[in-house]
Amino acid sequence: MQESATERTTIERPWPHCLEVALDFERYPEWARDVKSAEVLERDDEGRGLRVAYRAAAMGRSARYTLRYTYEHDPARITWVLDQGDIVRRLDGQYRFESGADDAGSTEVTYRLDVELAMPLPGFVKRRAESKIMTTALNELKRRCEGEA
Repeated sequence: MQESATERTTIERPWPHCLEVALDFERYPEWARDVKSAEVLERDDEGRGLRVAYRAAAMGRSARYTLRYTYEHDPARITWVLDQGDIVRRLDGQYRFESGADDAGSTEVTYRLDVELAMPLPGFVKRRAESKIMTTALNELKRRCEGEA
């Protein structure tokens, strides 16, 4: 069963900086605690990752998955879909970066994630895992962006 969720946070840095941090996939292991490795397999003409292979800690084991990224016509949005994975059937999502309402250089980040695990788990366990993924991802992105001020 597929689960979908959306979370938002405010980062006290301008959105282009936050986008730059989010696009630096190969540095994720430095700040995203569950990401053990990230390798860009394919890039677009602007040097952005199109296919990225990850190894991450997940539910007490090591998970491997590859995401396919698209950037469409919105420079402040990163969208991805699962290309292949060993414990997930779907891991599709999106980061959307928008200038904060305060005009002081902050960014409103919206993170949407659609997850479908390959193994059957009770709904509350799936929702708890999804919530942990999203909260951790946003908190760690915020910490990394603001820490580079």
